[in-house]
Amino acid sequence: MKQANAAAIYARISSDQSGEGLGVQRQLEDCRRLAAERDWVVAGEYVDNDISAYSGRTRPNYERMLIDIEAGRIDAVLVYHLDRLTRRPAELEHFIDVCTDARVDVTTVTGDIGLGNDNGLMIARITSAMAAAESGRKSARIKRKMLQNAEMGKPSGGGQRPFGYEHDRVTVRESEAEVIRALADRYIKGESMIALAHWLNDQNVPTSGGVASWHVQTVRRILVSGRIAGLRDHHGEPIAEGKWPAIISVEQREQLLTVLRARGGTQQARTNRYLLSGMLRCGLCGAKLHTTITRSIRRYTCRRSPGDNACGRLSINAIHVEEWAAAAVVLHLDARGMTSMLASRASADYRHSPYLAEVLRAQQILTELAEMLGAGELSRTEYAAARKVAEARHMGAVRELDRATGTNAMHGLDPKREALTRSWERLDLQRQRSIVRTLLDFAIVYPRPRGQRKLDPTRIEARWVV
Repeated sequence: MKQANAAAIYARISSDQSGEGLGVQRQLEDCRRLAAERDWVVAGEYVDNDISAYSGRTRPNYERMLIDIEAGRIDAVLVYHLDRLTRRPAELEHFIDVCTDARVDVTTVTGDIGLGNDNGLMIARITSAMAAAESGRKSARIKRKMLQNAEMGKPSGGGQRPFGYEHDRVTVRESEAEVIRALADRYIKGESMIALAHWLNDQNVPTSGGVASWHVQTVRRILVSGRIAGLRDHHGEPIAEGKWPAIISVEQREQLLTVLRARGGTQQARTNRYLLSGMLRCGLCGAKLHTTITRSIRRYTCRRSPGDNACGRLSINAIHVEEWAAAAVVLHLDARGMTSMLASRASADYRHSPYLAEVLRAQQILTELAEMLGAGELSRTEYAAARKVAEARHMGAVRELDRATGTNAMHGLDPKREALTRSWERLDLQRQRSIVRTLLDFAIVYPRPRGQRKLDPTRIEARWVV
C-alpha cells in the first residue's frame, strides 16, 4: 500500500430511531482521533445514516467513496468496525478489489482488520461471513416478530406517525380524521386522487410531518390503508382487527377499494382524459368517436382504422359538444328529479362486487387474447374479431359498474337547476364523468348541416340510462 496522505472516513448506522445521528457521530469522532494519531489528513467523510449494509439498499455515500477511491483521490479508508463498512461477503470482495487496484490502505478503529496482508484479508472475510449470517438470523427474527405483532393487531412502530392518529398510533387525532372522512367521501363521489391532493394543498392542510405538501401517492396510501378502517395491515393486506378506533367503516373502505379498482384497473381509466371519451357514436356508421387535435382544435372524430367499419366522415368540436353535455345533464336531472332518482337507486351502491368481478374478468379476457396473439395461437384476423367482442363486454361491464357507483357522485349537489349549473363548473373531470356515465348510455352525433358554424343541438341524440 502507498503512503497515506488523504484519508476517507466512512460511518454508517442501520437504524437511527431518534433521528439524531448520535451513533454515526461517535464513529466519526473515533475515526478522526485515529487519523490524527497517524498524521493522516481527512480528505472526506462519507456517512450513510439509517441504512442497512445487509439489505442491499443503495448507500449513496458508500458509492461516492468508491468513485473517489477509483479516481485516486483517496489513499486510505478509516472505518470504526468492518461491519460498518459491509455485512455482505460479495460486497466485501468488490471493496477489496477496488482498494487493491488503487493501492488504498483500510484500517478500523477497533483493530479487527487490516487489508494490507493475507492474514488481514482472511480475518476480514471470516468476519464478513459471520456478520452476514447474524444479519440473516436477526432479519428472520424481526420479520417473525413483525408478523406476530400484526396478527395481534398491534400498531406498527417506527417512521412518521400515521395521518389521523397521534404519536402513540392509537389515539385518533380528530382534526385529521375529519380530513380522511372528507377524502373518502369525495373520492367515492368521483373526484380523482390528483384533485384531492390539489384540494389539500389549496386548503393548507398539513401532513403528519407538519408541511402542506401533498402528492397523489400520499393520498392513495392513506385511502387504501386498512388502518383508517381499524384493520392491521401486513405487507399491504389487512390480517387482523387493529387495537385502535376506526376512522371510516370497513364497508366504506370496501367501497373505496371497489371504486379504485374500477378506475385504476381498466384501460378506460388510463385513457379517459376528456369528458365524453367513449360515449359518442357516429350518426353515419355507428362507430365510436375518438379524440383528435388538429391545428390546436380538439374534436371528437370518426376515425378509420384497419379492420373496422368506421366511415371517417364525421367530426364535432369537442368544446361545443361538452358544453352541450353539461347543459343536457343539468336539464335531465332537473326534469327527472334528482332527489327521487337518487333514492330509487341508492341500493345499487351496495352491489359493487358483481359488477367489479365482471370488469376484471373482461379485462382478463383481453389480456389472454393478447397473449394468445403473441404466442401465435391466434391470427391477426381472429384476434381482431375476438377482441371486438371482448371490448364490448368490457365496456358494458364498466358501464354497469359506473351506474352502480355513479350515483355517489351526485350526493351533496343542490337539486335546483341554477345551483346545479354553478356546481358543475366546480367539479373535477372525474366527478363530471361519473355523473355523465351514470345518466347517459351514449349520444349519437349526426352530420353538421351545410354552411352551419354554431352547434345545432338537434345534431346530437342522447340515449339516457335513467
